[in-house]
Amino acid sequence: MSKKQDSFYFDNFIACTECACRAAELLEKTMDQFNPGELSERLDKIHEVEHAADEKKHELLRVLAKAFITPIEREDILLLSQSIDEMVDQIEDVLLRIYCNNILSIQSNAIKLVNVILRCCGEVKELMVEFSDFKRSKNIHDHIVRINSMEEEADKLFISSLRELHTTNDDPITIVVWREIYILLEQCADACEHVADAVESVIMKNS
Repeated sequence: MSKKQDSFYFDNFIACTECACRAAELLEKTMDQFNPGELSERLDKIHEVEHAADEKKHELLRVLAKAFITPIEREDILLLSQSIDEMVDQIEDVLLRIYCNNILSIQSNAIKLVNVILRCCGEVKELMVEFSDFKRSKNIHDHIVRINSMEEEADKLFISSLRELHTTNDDPITIVVWREIYILLEQCADACEHVADAVESVIMKNS
């Protein structure tokens, strides 16, 4: 397999994580500078990013279907591609839920959570850059550890946010609506960790 063919898969992973970063940036900006009147436009923009990520994933699948030799096992390529795609999907789902539930203001704890997600997506991107040369990389484990730490940070914020939501609100609709949003935000961090777990699995198989 030529180096160009070999690098295609890793370049595709990086491009898809860049889509996740753009989606996270859009979500963070939307929530931090919240304007309900702009939600429909912001949703269109994040859907464009999600569509671009899907196109990249389909491109990878087309190449993989015809490939005779691959740099790592086929099932690992599929798992990584699907895991990265899930990052983008989960981020879009948060904004979609905010739009569908007609949210008129953003809770401060939600902004804290989306900030963690933004940092986590950036770390996943750096991880995938290192993964392109994982057999010689000396930094890849550090990225995995940082992603795991950020996921734990998100878990703690999620628990404290739910606690505050249930102890400071009397309106059951507010509680139900925001509980859904917090769950979706926490799942964004989980999706980042799933990518790190998949990378770690590949390294173990090939070490």
